[in-house]
Amino acid sequence: MEKFVIQGGIPLRGEVRPSGNKNAALPMMAACLLTDEPIVLHNMPEITDTQNMQNLLQSLGVVVEKLGESSSYRFTASAIKASDLDPDVCQMIRASILLAGPMIAREGKLNLPPPGGDVIGRRRLDTHILALRKMGTNLVFENNLFKFNAPDLCGADILLDEASVTATENTVMAATKAKGQTIIRNAASEPHIQELCHMLNAMGADIQNIGSNTLIINGVEKLHGTEFTIGPDYLEVISFVGAVAVTRGSIRIRDAGVEHLGMIQLIFHRLGVDFEIDGKDLVVSENQRMCIEPDLGNAIPEISVMPWPAFPTDLMSIAIVVATQSKGSVLFHDWMYPSRMFFIDKLVSMGAQIVLCDPHRCIVNGPTPLSGEKLDSPDIRAGIALVLAALSANGPSTIRNIAQIDRGYERIDQKLRDLGADIKRVKS
Repeated sequence: MEKFVIQGGIPLRGEVRPSGNKNAALPMMAACLLTDEPIVLHNMPEITDTQNMQNLLQSLGVVVEKLGESSSYRFTASAIKASDLDPDVCQMIRASILLAGPMIAREGKLNLPPPGGDVIGRRRLDTHILALRKMGTNLVFENNLFKFNAPDLCGADILLDEASVTATENTVMAATKAKGQTIIRNAASEPHIQELCHMLNAMGADIQNIGSNTLIINGVEKLHGTEFTIGPDYLEVISFVGAVAVTRGSIRIRDAGVEHLGMIQLIFHRLGVDFEIDGKDLVVSENQRMCIEPDLGNAIPEISVMPWPAFPTDLMSIAIVVATQSKGSVLFHDWMYPSRMFFIDKLVSMGAQIVLCDPHRCIVNGPTPLSGEKLDSPDIRAGIALVLAALSANGPSTIRNIAQIDRGYERIDQKLRDLGADIKRVKS
């Protein structure tokens, strides 16, 4: 076991380049199962989740090769088999569910242990199952296995019962090789879904209306190999924005994927943090306002998560930490996950003034100075939020269970040290 030891109160300054988007990399890796030709993915984030996905793909017969010293990998699924997957690995990664769509399309079957991932409340699989069943997939759950069988996958007009990211990705991948046309309504449209669709089209798929909530997919008989560069992780980008804001520093983030940050820029402006777009770069300057902008009539503003292109749930934890260092009051509402807010007691122990209204809502009053504390990382996003809190705190902090953070952030401690942070990775 490893932990971070952080001495807070040091302004972060410099330049950083974000890693590839984990949430794009994982479905793209799964999509390699759709063809027997090689797929080369560039800018692969080398994190625990992508390593676990590689292990699952290899157990299905995929040959995975790292290309030199770069972050590029070749995936060749020329001879795959619907073999049993390691339940322990599936429990470590939510994205194991993404193997269902491409394996059904390619082999017509898959036995899948229940996926795991972050402990932030129930993350239902019903939307995946309902969509795949609409396309002709049979499913039974027995002996702690989801047993998918699709002898004749056909296109369908599918209305997703929620705009689920992974369910959209699974359905799109299955539809690329289904007979006829598939229409996915109420589809999610996050940047990583758009990237997956563009990659699939580069492989010979026929996907239309990319970026909208209604996708049209005309099935094709065969997909071919391609090369694709994974875009920057906008969640990592905004993690750096938050870290610089709460430490009163300045930063230039190179190749930040700025085309996807419009709503996030609006929300952070309301929290008193402004950043500028300079070509492909994002710039955060010193002397931020750090003052929460009230609603009309001086009412307490509410920041709520919604499906893309609204404010994403994965940035809620970071926004809460930023609010602790901004003047004023703000209500946060995350209706998606009932355990997203449960890391707040750790911020309160550091001195934050936060009222947890219920499992989905909290009120933050700031600014309050934070003090170093011994903490545990409960999940990826709460974990990085605690890192931000520790960077802004007076005195040393210890964050245990950083394996959760490593699932989503590549070399985050080294990147922060390059910006001047006093952060050490030590054995527990």
